Amino acid sequence: MPIPNFQSIMLPLLKYFGDEKEHQLRETIDTMAKQFGLTAEERREFLPSGRKSIFDNRVGWAKTYIKKAGLIEITRRSYFKITKRGLEVLQENPKEINVRYLKQFPEFLEFLAPKREKEELKEEEEEEEEEGIETKELLTPEERIESAYQRLRQNLATELIQQIKNCSPSFFEKLVIDLLISMGYGGTRKDAGEAIGRSGDEGIDGIIKEDRLGLDIVYIQAKRWENPVSRPEIQKFAGALMGRKAKKGIFITTSAFTKDAREYA
Repeated sequence: MPIPNFQSIMLPLLKYFGDEKEHQLRETIDTMAKQFGLTAEERREFLPSGRKSIFDNRVGWAKTYIKKAGLIEITRRSYFKITKRGLEVLQENPKEINVRYLKQFPEFLEFLAPKREKEELKEEEEEEEEEGIETKELLTPEERIESAYQRLRQNLATELIQQIKNCSPSFFEKLVIDLLISMGYGGTRKDAGEAIGRSGDEGIDGIIKEDRLGLDIVYIQAKRWENPVSRPEIQKFAGALMGRKAKKGIFITTSAFTKDAREYA
């Protein structure tokens, strides 16, 4: 099954604490994973940053939210236990516990917006209700931050690619060599690479040293294209490498590679 959002974890998590025993966070995460029937692969899915697994992150935030609402409490480092309020909530037998449900508790409202008037928060809630906006609440704060970061990064990449396409061929030639040097090829720009532009061609042919010692040469082809690079172009490049008795080559494009091109490479 898909990894549950952090709000879907809140009620099962509180029920798990319903035995009134003290539970350690790591043990709790493992139990929740079994309860939701997650596979080993799903447990290994990470946030875009690669620093934390998605499920661990969501259980952690579900725990934080119900704790801020006063439903569980810390007993010692990384250990938690249900509170009297938490037991009362379970006795009410709610169908679900989510952010909207937790807003009935003053401590939780303070956690969400400590510097805002409760009236403002209520107005925002009413607006969201009218517009049906609840998707953003399915993501943990950390996921929202990472999602925003990825969108900004993608927008920046798109803008950079467009600027590169609008620049002169000579700039593109230098850019490709500088990129490869930054990736660890060669040493300095002066002795690492050589870029030779071709008139009437939207790419370059060049060479660069594989390492700082210059023990091997890598041939380069780059295309300032709008359309994806297809298999025939890769075949031509491979043929050119064979003609030079070259062992290695790098093909760079401002667009993309087709599936056939990737499979051939």
